[in-house]
Parts: sequence; C-alpha cells; structure tokens
Amino acid sequence: MSTRGRTPGQPGLLRVLNDRAALELLLDEGPLTRNEIAGRTGLSKPTAAEIIRRLESADLIRAAGTEAQVGRRGPSAAVYEAITDRDLAVAVDVQLVDVRSTVVDALGQTYPVATHTMTPDEVRGPGTDIVAAAIARAASAAGIDEDLVTAVAVGVQASVDHTTDTLIFTDGLPGWPRERVAATLSAGLGVQVVIENDANLAAIAERSMGAGRAVGSFALFWMAEGLGMALDLDGRLHTGASGAAGEIGYLGVPADARPIDPTATIIADLISESAITALAAEHGITAPDGAPADWREVLLKLPGLPEQHPFTTALGERIGHNVLPALAVADPETVVLHGPTGIAGGPALAAAVTAWLRTRTRWSTAVVAPGVPDTPVLHGARHVLIDVVRSALAGRVDRISDDAPAPVERT
Repeated sequence: MSTRGRTPGQPGLLRVLNDRAALELLLDEGPLTRNEIAGRTGLSKPTAAEIIRRLESADLIRAAGTEAQVGRRGPSAAVYEAITDRDLAVAVDVQLVDVRSTVVDALGQTYPVATHTMTPDEVRGPGTDIVAAAIARAASAAGIDEDLVTAVAVGVQASVDHTTDTLIFTDGLPGWPRERVAATLSAGLGVQVVIENDANLAAIAERSMGAGRAVGSFALFWMAEGLGMALDLDGRLHTGASGAAGEIGYLGVPADARPIDPTATIIADLISESAITALAAEHGITAPDGAPADWREVLLKLPGLPEQHPFTTALGERIGHNVLPALAVADPETVVLHGPTGIAGGPALAAAVTAWLRTRTRWSTAVVAPGVPDTPVLHGARHVLIDVVRSALAGRVDRISDDAPAPVERT
C-alpha cells in the first residue's frame, strides 16, 4: 500500500488522523525513525515525536533499536516499529472434510498452515466447535497464545447473504446454523467472525496476487466436491442480491450436453466427483495398484496429462458447458479454473477448455490456470483479515488520542 498522498490532520482538530497516518506508515513500510515519520507524513519533527510518545504509551509501537542495529546505514537514530503480535486473527478454510487454518497479523506475514481431516462425527459437529479447533491448531502451529486472536475469517462451501447473516445453497455443513451464522459463531467463540464463500475468497486472492491482477474482470470457477463461481468486475466481487450470484452449478444440463452424461440433471453433475472418476475409468486412468481410481487419485494424475490427452479433452468439454452460462451473462475478460480440479489440471486443462470454447461456441474467452494454487482460500481470508486487524488497531488509536496532549503545531 503506497503512503504517497497521505494528508495529515491539522494539530488539535485532527490529532487522531495524524496518529493513524503514522501507525499506517509503520505498518506499510516497516521500522522508521522519527525524522522519517515526519518527512513521509509532512508533519514537523516535534509533532512526530509527540505521536511516537502517544503510540508508545498505548502499546501500539515500540522502539526497535537504532538504524545501525537494524542493519541500516546512516546516523544511529532510534527506529520504531508497529506492534503486531498482540492483535491477531485466524483464517480458516472449511471444505467438506478438510480444514486448514493459519494465523494472520496486521503486516500479512506468513505463518504455518495447520491442516486437519475431520472424522464423520466432527463433520456433523457444531460449526463453533469446528472453527474453535481450527483456531487452536493455527495458534499452536504459529507458537502464539490463542487468547491473542480477536478475529476469524471462515471460507465455506455455501453462499453467504451478509445482509441477513444466512447460509444458502449448501449441501454440507450439517451442524452449522443457517441463520445468524456469523453472530452465532462470534457469540460462541468470543471473537469477531467473518463468514465468506470459499470461491469469493479465492477470487480475492487471485485479484490481489494472482491471475486477476492485470485484467478488468474475471470469473473464477471453484471445482471441488461441488461447483461454485465468483465474479470479479473491475476489482469488485459481484455476489448478487442474496449472495447467490455464483451458484451456476444448479442450472439444468443443456440439451447439447446431455449425450455426454445422460444421468446428469444439473451442469455440476458433469464435473462431479463421480463423473470425474467414471471419465477416468473410461480413459484407463487407474490407482497405482491398478484398481479404479477415486477422485483424489485422479487429481493426482492430472498434472502429468497433456492438453491433447483424451481425458483432458473430455473433461475440458464438460467444464466448458459449465463455463458457458457465465460467459453469456457476464462476458468476463478471463476465466480462472480453480479449486482442487482446476489446480490439478493446471495450464493443460485450461487450454483444453479454451480450445473447446473457440471451436464449439461463439466465445473466445481466455481460460487460465490459477495464479494462487496454494491455499487460495486462506490467502483471500488473510487479505480480508489484514483490514480487520488494522481497523482494530485504528480503533485503539481513537480511544487513546482524546486523552493525550495535543501535538505541537506544524512548521
């Protein structure tokens, strides 16, 4: 985040903005001296000194040694850094049986990812228990005190209506509430909880650091045990009136796709777990011992298959039928194939879908592999939580500034 163009507040009247600007600067740029804080915010050195004193007294920043001690050239002036290890959050990705979680701080630093496969009893358990266990595993993996966690972002396989705080379009999450979801989890866990669709979080990750960085719009297809879609229009997620804008998998199978799989009733059936395993069997893809491959074993074979492989071509056609409704309605610049199937298929599967669209339909939209193939839901949740944690820090600035002495006037 660039600090250029920050406008410091006038002393006395907008003291809080001055404190916030300095804290934000330290979060964005790392340790700085008093003079550097003054120079980058446009405040005088005495005013910067007063800000440092106030933020230090509130335990929001601390001295980090001198310039020489932190490996910087120049005079040995005191260097200050933001304290980010006391206000933490946890990102959680809840799939049908797998749960991943990781700690998040205001700097967006990388912490270990804790992975857990739930037992059938755990899957049926309350959502509060599933998230609480994920928080504990993430805290343990990061070596931090669980009590420092103040916020959680959870990605789920469901549409989320944030206006009514309800979950819709989900075939899983049996022990989770359908109404007052975030409110119920927040009350049970004692922390702020943000619930979001997993495909939407993956799209946030792709927009900020992956395949969506250089395009105006893109549709992300999350292909896992089910099918979901996220639609990014000029950097803004379009979720619809009730949060269900991406639930295209529930559309009926089009007439020209029925010969592919006469048993399919909705288009998601064309690329379901059972459909992929049956398709693999047709093309001689087996488990290592020669037995019929299950869905996860098929995905392990996908990275080694070229675009021209009959299985890749056939799967590309099935995915193409799922992509078409989004192209007809939204006409995105790019389509990103994501989720376990899209990640495993990689560029070869994306090329197969592109080829099918360009030879069999009127669309020539670019279809690409994920730019963030590793824990994309957690990356998206981390992006959301950085803002949440920073907002909490800013709130602490607001509470301490009114009682602090007014800063010295700028020169």
